[in-house]
Amino acid sequence: MLEVKNIETFYGNIQALKDVSIQVSEGEIITLIGANGAGKTTTLMSISGIVPPRFGEIYFMGKPIHKMSPNNIVSLGISQVPEGRRIFPYLTVLENLDMGAFLRNDTENIKRDMEYIFELFPLLAQRRRQPGGTLSGGEQQMLAISRAIMARPRLLLLDEPSLGLAPIIIRQIFDIITKINRENKTTIFLVEQNANLALKVANRGYVMENGRITISDSAQSLLSNDKVRKAYLGL
Repeated sequence: MLEVKNIETFYGNIQALKDVSIQVSEGEIITLIGANGAGKTTTLMSISGIVPPRFGEIYFMGKPIHKMSPNNIVSLGISQVPEGRRIFPYLTVLENLDMGAFLRNDTENIKRDMEYIFELFPLLAQRRRQPGGTLSGGEQQMLAISRAIMARPRLLLLDEPSLGLAPIIIRQIFDIITKINRENKTTIFLVEQNANLALKVANRGYVMENGRITISDSAQSLLSNDKVRKAYLGL
C-alpha cells in the first residue's frame, strides 16, 4: 500500500531523515519507534506532504505522492493525526468532525460515519455541542482520531497518540486503534514512544535512530530483541 524509498528530508540545511525506506502492506498495523528527535514525526510529515522529502520517492497504491500537496494526498486516502492533537479549540465537537469530512459530499454516509464515531467514543456523543478546547486531553485525542476517521482514510497516520495521557485512557485509545484496524480494514502507521504498547498491537515495526532506520522486523521479534528491550522497553 505504502512504499517509502530512500527518502532524505531537510529543515533548511539540517538533515532530519537519511535514506529512509519503509513498506506498509494493506491491513497492517506498522509502528515506528525511537527516541525523541529521532525523526519519527518527520517521517509522517514527509508521507503526508507537509515536509516533503528533498530526495527519494514515496508511493501510495502504486502512485507517486512525494511531490503532491497535502490536500491531494488526503484525497487519495491518507489521514494524519498529528502529535499534540491539533483540534480546532473554538469549534464544537460536531464542527471538528465536519472538518474531517471536508473533502466528502456523500451526506448520508457522513451521517452514518458520525454515528459510528459516537459508538466508538460515547464521551464525544455527550459533548458534541461543546467547544473542542473544553475537552480533557484524552477526549481531545479521541476527537483528533475521530476527525481523521471522518475522511474515510485507507491509511491512518498516528503520531504519539498516548502522549500526556493517563494509563487508563491510553489503553482505551489503543483498544480503539485495533478496533478501527479490524472493523474498518484501515491500515495504520503508528509512531509511538510507548514502544512496549505499540509493538504489542503492531504486526511489524521499525526502529529509527538519528534519522535512519536501524532495525526492521516483526513486532514480536522486536519485543524480544535485546537491543530494543534495553533501549526502548526499559528491560
